[in-house]
Amino acid sequence: MSGTNDQSSSTRTADEQPPDRVPIADPAVGAEERERVLTALESGQLADGPEVRAFESEFADYCGAERGVATSNGTTALHAALHAVGVEPGDAVVTSPFSFVASANAIRFAGGEPVFADVRADTFTLDPDSVERVIRARDDEVDAILAVHLYGLPAAMERLREIADDYDVPLVEDAAQAHGAEFDGRRVGSMGDAAAFSFYPTKNMTTGEGGMITTDDEEIARAAERFVNHGRSADGYEHVELGHNFRMTSLAAAIGRAQLERLPEFVAARRQNAALLDEALAESPLATPTEPDRRRHAYHQYTVRCSDREAVATALDERGIDTGVYYPTPIHEQPAYDGVGAAAPVAERLADEVLSLPVHPGVDEDDVERIGRAIAEYSGVPA
Repeated sequence: MSGTNDQSSSTRTADEQPPDRVPIADPAVGAEERERVLTALESGQLADGPEVRAFESEFADYCGAERGVATSNGTTALHAALHAVGVEPGDAVVTSPFSFVASANAIRFAGGEPVFADVRADTFTLDPDSVERVIRARDDEVDAILAVHLYGLPAAMERLREIADDYDVPLVEDAAQAHGAEFDGRRVGSMGDAAAFSFYPTKNMTTGEGGMITTDDEEIARAAERFVNHGRSADGYEHVELGHNFRMTSLAAAIGRAQLERLPEFVAARRQNAALLDEALAESPLATPTEPDRRRHAYHQYTVRCSDREAVATALDERGIDTGVYYPTPIHEQPAYDGVGAAAPVAERLADEVLSLPVHPGVDEDDVERIGRAIAEYSGVPA
Protein backbone atom coordinates (compact mmCIF):
# COMPACT_ATOMS: atom_id res chain seq x y z
CA MET A 1 0.00 0.00 0.00
CA SER A 2 1.57 3.27 -1.04
CA GLY A 3 1.01 6.76 0.28
CA THR A 4 -2.47 8.06 0.96
CA ASN A 5 -2.21 10.57 -1.86
CA ASP A 6 -1.47 9.15 -5.31
CA GLN A 7 -0.99 12.59 -6.83
CA SER A 8 2.44 14.16 -6.41
CA SER A 9 2.80 17.92 -6.36
CA SER A 10 6.57 17.66 -6.83
CA THR A 11 8.20 20.08 -9.26
CA ARG A 12 11.56 18.26 -9.33
CA THR A 13 13.36 18.04 -12.67
CA ALA A 14 14.54 14.71 -14.07
CA ASP A 15 17.99 15.31 -12.60
CA GLU A 16 16.45 15.97 -9.20
CA GLN A 17 14.32 12.84 -8.99
CA PRO A 18 14.89 10.72 -5.87
CA PRO A 19 16.80 7.43 -6.10
CA ASP A 20 15.01 4.10 -6.33
CA ARG A 21 11.89 3.94 -4.23
CA VAL A 22 11.89 2.43 -0.77
CA PRO A 23 8.92 0.03 -0.83
CA ILE A 24 6.65 -0.57 2.14
CA ALA A 25 7.19 -4.34 1.73
CA ASP A 26 9.79 -6.48 -0.03
CA PRO A 27 9.34 -10.26 0.35
CA ALA A 28 12.72 -12.01 0.67
CA VAL A 29 12.41 -15.25 -1.29
CA GLY A 30 15.63 -16.67 -2.66
CA ALA A 31 17.51 -19.69 -3.93
CA GLU A 32 16.81 -21.93 -0.94
CA GLU A 33 13.05 -21.46 -1.27
CA ARG A 34 13.19 -22.20 -4.99
CA GLU A 35 15.25 -25.35 -4.35
CA ARG A 36 12.78 -26.57 -1.72
CA VAL A 37 9.87 -26.03 -4.11
CA LEU A 38 11.63 -27.96 -6.88
CA THR A 39 12.24 -30.82 -4.47
CA ALA A 40 8.56 -30.83 -3.51
CA LEU A 41 7.56 -30.80 -7.19
CA GLU A 42 9.85 -33.70 -7.96
CA SER A 43 8.39 -35.69 -5.06
CA GLY A 44 5.06 -35.82 -6.87
CA GLN A 45 3.12 -35.11 -3.66
CA LEU A 46 1.92 -31.57 -4.24
CA ALA A 47 -1.01 -31.39 -1.85
CA ASP A 48 -1.16 -32.12 1.87
CA GLY A 49 1.51 -34.58 2.98
CA PRO A 50 4.86 -35.12 4.75
CA GLU A 51 6.20 -31.66 3.81
CA VAL A 52 3.21 -30.03 5.50
CA ARG A 53 3.53 -32.27 8.57
CA ALA A 54 7.20 -31.29 8.91
CA PHE A 55 6.38 -27.58 8.61
CA GLU A 56 3.64 -27.89 11.23
CA SER A 57 6.02 -29.52 13.68
CA GLU A 58 8.88 -27.08 13.06
CA PHE A 59 6.69 -23.99 13.33
CA ALA A 60 5.06 -25.21 16.53
CA ASP A 61 8.51 -25.87 17.99
CA TYR A 62 9.60 -22.35 17.05
CA CYS A 63 6.59 -20.86 18.85
CA GLY A 64 7.02 -23.08 21.90
CA ALA A 65 3.69 -24.80 21.25
CA GLU A 66 2.87 -28.51 21.26
CA ARG A 67 0.98 -28.69 17.97
CA GLY A 68 0.72 -26.91 14.66
CA VAL A 69 -2.05 -27.22 12.06
CA ALA A 70 -1.32 -25.70 8.64
CA THR A 71 -4.03 -24.00 6.60
CA SER A 72 -4.48 -22.29 3.26
CA ASN A 73 -4.21 -18.71 4.58
CA GLY A 74 -4.41 -16.59 7.71
CA THR A 75 -8.17 -16.12 7.55
CA THR A 76 -8.84 -19.85 7.36
CA ALA A 77 -6.43 -20.32 10.27
CA LEU A 78 -8.45 -17.86 12.36
CA HIS A 79 -11.76 -19.43 11.30
CA ALA A 80 -10.57 -22.95 12.10
CA ALA A 81 -8.99 -21.90 15.42
CA LEU A 82 -12.21 -20.25 16.58
CA HIS A 83 -14.22 -23.31 15.55
CA ALA A 84 -11.75 -25.61 17.31
CA VAL A 85 -11.94 -23.76 20.65
CA GLY A 86 -15.72 -24.12 20.56
CA VAL A 87 -17.13 -20.89 19.09
CA GLU A 88 -20.65 -21.67 17.92
CA PRO A 89 -23.46 -19.78 16.19
CA GLY A 90 -24.58 -16.84 18.31
CA ASP A 91 -21.50 -16.81 20.55
CA ALA A 92 -20.11 -13.40 21.52
CA VAL A 93 -16.38 -12.97 20.88
CA VAL A 94 -14.67 -9.84 22.22
CA THR A 95 -12.00 -8.48 19.88
CA SER A 96 -10.34 -5.34 18.54
CA PRO A 97 -12.00 -3.00 16.03
CA PHE A 98 -8.54 -1.78 14.99
CA SER A 99 -7.26 -4.63 12.83
CA PHE A 100 -7.60 -6.05 9.36
CA VAL A 101 -11.22 -7.01 8.78
CA ALA A 102 -10.32 -10.73 8.71
CA SER A 103 -10.16 -10.70 12.53
CA ALA A 104 -13.88 -10.00 12.76
CA ASN A 105 -14.84 -11.86 9.59
CA ALA A 106 -13.41 -15.08 11.00
CA ILE A 107 -15.64 -14.72 14.05
CA ARG A 108 -18.65 -14.39 11.78
CA PHE A 109 -17.53 -17.32 9.62
CA ALA A 110 -17.50 -19.43 12.79
CA GLY A 111 -21.06 -18.27 13.50
CA GLY A 112 -20.06 -15.90 16.29
CA GLU A 113 -20.84 -12.26 16.95
CA PRO A 114 -17.90 -9.82 17.06
CA VAL A 115 -18.11 -7.57 20.13
CA PHE A 116 -15.63 -4.71 19.97
CA ALA A 117 -13.62 -3.38 22.89
CA ASP A 118 -11.30 -0.39 22.49
CA VAL A 119 -7.52 -0.38 22.11
CA ARG A 120 -4.67 1.48 23.79
CA ALA A 121 -3.21 4.42 21.87
CA ASP A 122 0.37 3.53 22.83
CA THR A 123 0.29 -0.13 21.78
CA PHE A 124 -2.57 -0.30 19.22
CA THR A 125 -3.70 -3.53 20.94
CA LEU A 126 -6.73 -4.43 23.06
CA ASP A 127 -7.14 -2.40 26.24
CA PRO A 128 -7.86 -4.98 28.97
CA ASP A 129 -9.85 -2.41 30.98
CA SER A 130 -12.09 -1.85 27.96
CA VAL A 131 -12.47 -5.62 27.52
CA GLU A 132 -13.69 -5.91 31.12
CA ARG A 133 -16.12 -3.01 30.67
CA VAL A 134 -17.55 -4.61 27.55
CA ILE A 135 -17.99 -7.95 29.30
CA ARG A 136 -19.70 -6.37 32.31
CA ALA A 137 -21.99 -4.37 30.02
CA ARG A 138 -23.15 -7.69 28.57
CA ASP A 139 -23.87 -9.11 32.02
CA ASP A 140 -20.79 -11.32 31.72
CA GLU A 141 -22.26 -13.07 28.67
CA VAL A 142 -19.24 -13.61 26.42
CA ASP A 143 -17.91 -16.82 24.93
CA ALA A 144 -14.34 -16.06 23.80
CA ILE A 145 -11.69 -13.34 23.49
CA LEU A 146 -9.68 -12.80 20.31
CA ALA A 147 -6.54 -10.75 21.00
CA VAL A 148 -4.80 -9.17 17.98
CA HIS A 149 -1.01 -8.72 18.11
CA LEU A 150 -1.17 -5.73 15.78
CA TYR A 151 1.89 -4.64 13.77
CA GLY A 152 3.97 -7.32 15.52
CA LEU A 153 3.55 -6.14 19.12
CA PRO A 154 2.06 -8.70 21.52
CA ALA A 155 -1.20 -7.72 23.18
CA ALA A 156 -1.36 -7.47 26.98
CA MET A 157 -1.53 -11.24 27.26
CA GLU A 158 -1.09 -11.57 31.01
CA ARG A 159 -4.13 -9.40 31.77
CA LEU A 160 -6.16 -10.87 28.95
CA ARG A 161 -5.34 -14.40 30.14
CA GLU A 162 -6.55 -13.46 33.62
CA ILE A 163 -9.78 -12.03 32.21
CA ALA A 164 -10.37 -15.11 30.05
CA ASP A 165 -9.80 -17.37 33.06
CA ASP A 166 -12.07 -15.25 35.28
CA TYR A 167 -14.94 -15.67 32.81
CA ASP A 168 -13.98 -19.23 31.84
CA VAL A 169 -13.73 -18.48 28.11
CA PRO A 170 -11.03 -19.40 25.59
CA LEU A 171 -8.40 -16.84 24.59
CA VAL A 172 -7.32 -16.95 20.94
CA GLU A 173 -4.32 -15.09 19.55
CA ASP A 174 -4.56 -13.39 16.17
CA ALA A 175 -0.83 -13.55 15.51
CA ALA A 176 -1.09 -12.91 11.77
CA GLN A 177 1.45 -10.07 12.02
CA ALA A 178 3.56 -11.24 14.94
CA HIS A 179 5.88 -14.09 13.92
CA GLY A 180 8.78 -14.00 16.37
CA ALA A 181 7.26 -11.50 18.82
CA GLU A 182 7.53 -12.28 22.52
CA PHE A 183 5.78 -11.54 25.80
CA ASP A 184 7.79 -12.14 28.96
CA GLY A 185 10.22 -14.37 27.07
CA ARG A 186 7.51 -16.52 25.46
CA ARG A 187 6.83 -16.34 21.76
CA VAL A 188 3.36 -15.48 20.57
CA GLY A 189 1.49 -18.57 19.53
CA SER A 190 2.13 -20.22 22.88
CA MET A 191 0.05 -18.09 25.26
CA GLY A 192 -3.56 -18.51 24.19
CA ASP A 193 -5.72 -21.61 23.96
CA ALA A 194 -4.97 -21.39 20.24
CA ALA A 195 -3.26 -18.94 17.90
CA ALA A 196 -3.52 -18.18 14.19
CA PHE A 197 -0.72 -16.97 11.89
CA SER A 198 -0.69 -15.70 8.31
CA PHE A 199 2.04 -16.33 5.75
CA TYR A 200 0.90 -13.70 3.24
CA PRO A 201 3.83 -12.32 1.17
CA THR A 202 4.21 -9.11 3.21
CA LYS A 203 4.38 -10.89 6.58
CA ASN A 204 7.62 -11.48 8.53
CA MET A 205 7.83 -14.85 6.75
CA THR A 206 5.80 -16.15 3.83
CA THR A 207 4.59 -19.23 2.01
CA GLY A 208 2.97 -17.13 -0.74
CA GLU A 209 -0.41 -17.72 0.88
CA GLY A 210 -0.83 -19.87 3.94
CA GLY A 211 -1.70 -19.99 7.62
CA MET A 212 -0.97 -21.91 10.79
CA ILE A 213 -2.78 -22.71 14.02
CA THR A 214 -0.69 -23.41 17.12
CA THR A 215 -1.95 -24.85 20.40
CA ASP A 216 -0.93 -26.91 23.42
CA ASP A 217 -4.33 -28.60 23.54
CA GLU A 218 -4.51 -31.92 21.70
CA GLU A 219 -8.32 -31.79 21.41
CA ILE A 220 -8.18 -28.33 19.86
CA ALA A 221 -5.50 -29.50 17.42
CA ARG A 222 -7.56 -32.50 16.38
CA ALA A 223 -10.69 -30.40 15.97
CA ALA A 224 -8.76 -27.98 13.76
CA GLU A 225 -7.29 -30.82 11.71
CA ARG A 226 -10.75 -32.23 11.04
CA PHE A 227 -12.24 -28.84 10.21
CA VAL A 228 -9.60 -27.95 7.61
CA ASN A 229 -9.98 -31.37 5.94
CA HIS A 230 -13.71 -31.73 5.28
CA GLY A 231 -14.47 -32.91 8.82
CA ARG A 232 -12.52 -36.07 8.10
CA SER A 233 -11.43 -38.35 10.91
CA ALA A 234 -7.97 -39.84 11.03
CA ASP A 235 -9.26 -43.10 9.56
CA GLY A 236 -10.00 -43.28 5.85
CA TYR A 237 -13.08 -41.59 4.45
CA GLU A 238 -15.09 -41.23 7.62
CA HIS A 239 -16.34 -37.63 7.89
CA VAL A 240 -17.53 -36.98 11.43
CA GLU A 241 -18.53 -33.32 11.03
CA LEU A 242 -18.97 -30.60 8.45
CA GLY A 243 -15.64 -29.14 7.40
CA HIS A 244 -13.84 -27.20 4.69
CA ASN A 245 -10.91 -27.70 2.37
CA PHE A 246 -8.55 -25.31 4.15
CA ARG A 247 -5.46 -27.46 3.63
CA MET A 248 -1.97 -26.11 2.89
CA THR A 249 -0.12 -27.42 -0.18
CA SER A 250 3.27 -29.11 -0.04
CA LEU A 251 4.67 -26.33 -2.22
CA ALA A 252 3.65 -23.68 0.29
CA ALA A 253 5.03 -25.75 3.16
CA ALA A 254 8.35 -26.14 1.34
CA ILE A 255 8.68 -22.37 1.07
CA GLY A 256 7.60 -22.02 4.71
CA ARG A 257 10.26 -24.40 6.02
CA ALA A 258 13.00 -22.41 4.28
CA GLN A 259 11.52 -19.12 5.47
CA LEU A 260 11.25 -20.37 9.04
CA GLU A 261 14.99 -21.02 9.09
CA ARG A 262 15.52 -17.37 8.11
CA LEU A 263 12.86 -15.92 10.41
CA PRO A 264 15.26 -15.07 13.28
CA GLU A 265 17.43 -13.00 10.92
CA PHE A 266 14.34 -11.36 9.41
CA VAL A 267 13.07 -10.32 12.83
CA ALA A 268 16.52 -9.14 13.91
CA ALA A 269 16.77 -6.96 10.79
CA ARG A 270 13.32 -5.46 11.40
CA ARG A 271 14.23 -4.69 15.00
CA GLN A 272 17.52 -3.10 13.94
CA ASN A 273 15.75 -0.96 11.34
CA ALA A 274 13.14 0.04 13.93
CA ALA A 275 15.90 1.15 16.32
CA LEU A 276 17.49 3.22 13.55
CA LEU A 277 14.11 4.77 12.73
CA ASP A 278 13.55 5.59 16.40
CA GLU A 279 16.84 7.46 16.40
CA ALA A 280 16.23 9.18 13.06
CA LEU A 281 12.78 10.39 14.13
CA ALA A 282 13.64 11.29 17.73
CA GLU A 283 13.33 15.04 17.10
CA SER A 284 10.38 14.81 14.73
CA PRO A 285 6.75 15.58 15.69
CA LEU A 286 5.74 11.99 14.89
CA ALA A 287 4.83 9.60 17.72
CA THR A 288 7.00 6.54 17.19
CA PRO A 289 6.11 2.96 18.23
CA THR A 290 6.49 1.82 21.82
CA GLU A 291 7.81 -1.45 23.18
CA PRO A 292 6.46 -1.89 26.73
CA ASP A 293 8.43 -3.79 29.34
CA ARG A 294 8.34 -7.57 28.89
CA ARG A 295 7.23 -7.32 25.26
CA ARG A 296 9.47 -7.89 22.24
CA HIS A 297 8.16 -6.26 19.08
CA ALA A 298 8.59 -8.15 15.80
CA TYR A 299 7.93 -4.97 13.71
CA HIS A 300 5.78 -6.35 10.96
CA GLN A 301 5.03 -2.66 10.60
CA TYR A 302 6.77 0.41 11.99
CA THR A 303 3.73 2.57 12.62
CA VAL A 304 3.86 6.21 13.68
CA ARG A 305 1.07 8.59 14.63
CA CYS A 306 0.71 12.05 13.11
CA SER A 307 -2.01 14.66 13.01
CA ASP A 308 -1.30 15.53 9.35
CA ARG A 309 -0.97 12.05 7.92
CA GLU A 310 -1.89 12.81 4.31
CA ALA A 311 0.66 15.61 4.09
CA VAL A 312 3.40 13.48 5.67
CA ALA A 313 2.65 10.58 3.32
CA THR A 314 2.74 12.94 0.32
CA ALA A 315 6.07 14.42 1.41
CA LEU A 316 7.56 10.94 1.70
CA ASP A 317 6.06 9.83 -1.60
CA GLU A 318 7.65 12.81 -3.37
CA ARG A 319 11.02 11.65 -2.01
CA GLY A 320 10.59 8.08 -3.23
CA ILE A 321 9.46 6.50 0.04
CA ASP A 322 6.36 4.34 0.18
CA THR A 323 4.05 4.35 3.19
CA GLY A 324 0.92 2.46 4.22
CA VAL A 325 -2.18 3.17 6.27
CA TYR A 326 -3.16 0.11 8.31
CA TYR A 327 -6.07 0.69 8.82
CA PRO A 328 -7.99 3.79 7.71
CA THR A 329 -11.41 2.57 8.90
CA PRO A 330 -12.15 0.70 12.15
CA ILE A 331 -13.97 -2.55 11.53
CA HIS A 332 -17.18 -1.42 13.21
CA GLU A 333 -17.35 1.48 10.72
CA GLN A 334 -16.94 -0.74 7.65
CA PRO A 335 -20.04 -1.08 5.44
CA ALA A 336 -20.06 -4.84 6.03
CA TYR A 337 -20.50 -4.13 9.77
CA ASP A 338 -23.21 -1.51 9.45
CA GLY A 339 -25.33 -1.61 12.60
CA VAL A 340 -22.61 -3.14 14.76
CA GLY A 341 -21.99 -0.61 17.49
CA ALA A 342 -18.81 -0.03 19.47
CA ALA A 343 -17.56 2.46 22.03
CA ALA A 344 -14.05 2.71 20.59
CA PRO A 345 -12.93 6.37 20.47
CA VAL A 346 -9.25 5.46 20.65
CA ALA A 347 -9.49 3.10 17.67
CA GLU A 348 -11.39 5.74 15.72
CA ARG A 349 -8.74 8.36 16.45
CA LEU A 350 -5.89 6.03 15.56
CA ALA A 351 -7.52 5.25 12.22
CA ASP A 352 -7.04 8.93 11.34
CA GLU A 353 -3.45 9.14 12.60
CA VAL A 354 -1.48 5.97 11.83
CA LEU A 355 1.11 5.78 9.08
CA SER A 356 3.46 2.85 8.52
CA LEU A 357 7.02 3.39 7.27
CA PRO A 358 9.32 0.83 5.58
CA VAL A 359 11.03 -1.41 8.17
CA HIS A 360 11.46 -4.74 6.34
CA PRO A 361 14.85 -6.47 5.98
CA GLY A 362 15.37 -4.89 2.55
CA VAL A 363 15.66 -1.46 4.18
CA ASP A 364 19.24 -0.33 4.81
CA GLU A 365 20.85 2.52 6.76
CA ASP A 366 20.80 4.81 3.73
CA ASP A 367 17.06 4.23 3.37
CA VAL A 368 16.51 5.07 7.04
CA GLU A 369 18.57 8.24 6.59
CA ARG A 370 16.39 9.19 3.61
CA ILE A 371 13.24 8.65 5.66
CA GLY A 372 14.58 10.72 8.55
CA ARG A 373 15.76 13.50 6.26
CA ALA A 374 12.45 13.60 4.38
CA ILE A 375 10.45 13.93 7.59
CA ALA A 376 12.88 16.52 8.95
CA GLU A 377 12.53 18.58 5.76
CA TYR A 378 8.77 18.34 5.91
CA SER A 379 8.47 19.23 9.59
CA GLY A 380 11.17 21.89 9.61
CA VAL A 381 13.34 20.32 12.31
CA PRO A 382 17.10 19.73 12.07
CA ALA A 383 17.98 16.43 10.34
